[in-house]
Amino acid sequence: MKILVLGGTVFLSKAIVAEAVRRGHEVLCGARGASGEVPDGARLVSIDRNRPGAFGQLAGEQFDSVIDVSKYSVNWVRDALEAFGATTPHWTFVSSISVYADHSSGSDELLPPLEDDPTQEFTAERYGSVKVASENAVREAVAGREFIVRAGLITGPDDPSDRFGYWPARFSQGGKVVVPDSPDLGFQHIDVRDLAQWIVFAAEEGVTGTYDSTGPVMPFQMAIGEIAGATAAPGTQIVSVPENVLQQLEINPWAGPRSLPLWLPQEWAKMVGRDVSNAFANGLKTRPLAETALDSLEYERGLGLDRPRKAGLTAEEEQEILTAVG
Repeated sequence: MKILVLGGTVFLSKAIVAEAVRRGHEVLCGARGASGEVPDGARLVSIDRNRPGAFGQLAGEQFDSVIDVSKYSVNWVRDALEAFGATTPHWTFVSSISVYADHSSGSDELLPPLEDDPTQEFTAERYGSVKVASENAVREAVAGREFIVRAGLITGPDDPSDRFGYWPARFSQGGKVVVPDSPDLGFQHIDVRDLAQWIVFAAEEGVTGTYDSTGPVMPFQMAIGEIAGATAAPGTQIVSVPENVLQQLEINPWAGPRSLPLWLPQEWAKMVGRDVSNAFANGLKTRPLAETALDSLEYERGLGLDRPRKAGLTAEEEQEILTAVG
C-alpha cells in the first residue's frame, strides 16, 4: 500500500509510520520536519499546513490510505480532505474521547462542534469540540470510507506528556511513593505501539466506523499495583493518601506540574470508563500493562530520571504530602 501520514515525527504518528514501514508499505510523511526525523524507510515531504496550498507539491499523487493525526485545526482537516479525499479509498482520522460532553456519566452525547478560532483559549472542552467538528468534516467528505479513532490515554515510549512515565520512573527510585487513595476510580490506556498497529491493520483490511480506542477498564489501584510490580525498587512503600488531603494541598489531577498523573476527580471519572468492546471486535489488541511500564521506564532512564518533568511531583512536593499525612 501507498500511505500518506500527515505527521510522522512525534509519538503516535511516528509509531504509525514505523509500523507501516515494518509491514512493508510505502510511506510518505507530510510534516514540517521541525519536531524530528521520520522513521527509517519512510520519506518526508515538507508540508506546512498553516500555509495556503500546502499540499500543492503532492498534486496528482494517489494514496491507498491517508492517516491524519491533526490535533487542533478543523481547517487542516478540511484542506487535506479537499486535496486527497475524493481519490483515497480509506481515510483515518485520529480523534479523542474528549469529544464527549459528560465525563461524569459516560454518556455518548458529544460536545458542540467548533471552528478554528486562534483568539480563544484552547481549553480541554474547546479541544474536544474542535475534534467533533473535524470528525464531521471527515464523514461529510469520505462517507463510508472513514476510520475514526477516538483515542484515550496513549502511553508507552516516546510519550512527550510525561504523564504515564512518571509512575514507572518514580517506583524505580524506591522509598515512600505517594499514590491517591481512589478505590472507585478506573483506569484505561493504550500503548502507542498497539494503537499504531491497529490503525495500520485497519488501513490494510478496510475497517471503517467510529471507535473508542483505548484498552479495557481496570481499577486504578490495580493499575498502580501492576506498574509497581514491574518497576519498583526493592523495599518501595506505597503510601495511599485520601483525595481530600490531596485537594487541600492543591495537588493537581491527571497531568501538569504538581500533579499525580492519571488521577481524576469524580466529575471526570468516566473518561476512563469507555466501552471498547467494538474496537476489540474489529481487530484492536493490547499488550500487558507491565510491558508498557517496563518499556516506559527504559525510555525514562534514557531521558534522565531526575530531569525536570512536565507532569508529576518533585521530591519536595512528595515530601510535603508525606509530612501532612504523618
